[in-house]
Amino acid sequence: MNYELVIGLETHVELSTESKIFCSCGGHSSPKEPNDCVCPACSGMPGMLPVMNKRVVELAVTAGLMLNCDINKYTTFDKKNYYYPDLPCAYQITQINNPICVNGCVTLKTSQGSRDIRIKQIHMEEDAGKLVHSGKSSFVDFNRTSVPLIEIVTQPDFRSAEEVVTYLNKLKSMFRSGGISECEEGAMRCDVNISVRPEGSEEFGVRTEIKNMSSFEAIERAIRYEAQRHMDALEFETEELVQETRRFDDVSGKTFAMRNKETEADYRYFPDANLMPIIIDDEWLEQIKASKPEAVDEKAEAYREAGISDKEIDMLIGNHQLSKLLDDTVAMGCNPKDTAAWILTDCAGILRKDGKSINELTVTAEKLSAIIKMVDSGKINRNAGKKVLIAVVEDDVDPVAYCKEKGLDRKIDLSTVESTIDKVIGENSQAVEDYKNGKLKAMQALFGACMKELRGAGDPAVIKEILENKMKNL
Repeated sequence: MNYELVIGLETHVELSTESKIFCSCGGHSSPKEPNDCVCPACSGMPGMLPVMNKRVVELAVTAGLMLNCDINKYTTFDKKNYYYPDLPCAYQITQINNPICVNGCVTLKTSQGSRDIRIKQIHMEEDAGKLVHSGKSSFVDFNRTSVPLIEIVTQPDFRSAEEVVTYLNKLKSMFRSGGISECEEGAMRCDVNISVRPEGSEEFGVRTEIKNMSSFEAIERAIRYEAQRHMDALEFETEELVQETRRFDDVSGKTFAMRNKETEADYRYFPDANLMPIIIDDEWLEQIKASKPEAVDEKAEAYREAGISDKEIDMLIGNHQLSKLLDDTVAMGCNPKDTAAWILTDCAGILRKDGKSINELTVTAEKLSAIIKMVDSGKINRNAGKKVLIAVVEDDVDPVAYCKEKGLDRKIDLSTVESTIDKVIGENSQAVEDYKNGKLKAMQALFGACMKELRGAGDPAVIKEILENKMKNL
């Protein structure tokens, strides 16, 4: 019998805010040591009341707009009651009755074609703390407690692991590009609800939930294992399927039961009387819409039309910092394709030699555009531009002043180029003889000597052409 896979996702995304959702402690990236970013409010001390972070609302609405959701202009908070050591209040502040965003949709393109994934809702909530296990002891780190989250809940519209990973990668690109979340280092976690049914059936099968996964590779492996487990149970009666929560073991590649799946009633939701309803009026909503980033698909198409390659587009779309640097530099009059090469090839290469990643790039659009314009105008050649860029990346120098200081912007006339080439040919008789004997690498050695003598000034293409002509006439 043929079976159909049915999957729904609950994706938790930590928001890029300066402070937590209900207090002034620092957000996701602030803590350096365990429990160094905790106050009486987020550690659950009696009598402490939550105070709503306005920026969380704005980012949640922005995410909803990016996913084509309806925005609830009246939204409230609820308490989700359960006990766990990393939850200091024994309840989590979340949304169930009036979530901030509902009825969205995102289109995926996979090897199986296009599919629309319906978004049931997006709601705001606070994160829990973290348990750290060491030997026979367990420790609680409350730094993550009350860090703001949005949870994106889909309808059960996925039919393959490929669709799930495509969707998560699209969310990651959208949210990073839009400055909503870093989507890294545990800032994006996913619960996978999965069931299997006979192909053509309209009834859902027994559902299991694979909890708290952050690796896309692991999610794909877990789905494939769990799908096969369900199909074996249905086809060969290897076990009785029950609704439960499971965990994925990365080493064995298998899922294991954790507990029976809780229902909504188990959490005893009730409205949080400490938080007033949030009213999003037309003026505020229009302000958020006005600042909404360009859609990822539209941005990618604009880059493609500018001649930027698909590989470069993937790198830019997935990194808000790089994308913004490109856009800001282009806005200053630079060519998009050339600018992308300066960022993704030259800047990345300089950082790589220093043992750094492209995410550590701190070059401003003003300085990058100054270098590019000096090269494009012929004031300096590309090699000199690369030298200036190295100095800017490593020491944050002023590019124009650096050019003047190092003499990189001096004009070299053809007579100077020719006399320099003659001098190099005269001083490198062995290389000249090797070239005459068919050793083509000798030409590169002579060219390098010319460029060194000219200190990188002059057009390399012109220098190479003159050199080759002189060598042919020897």
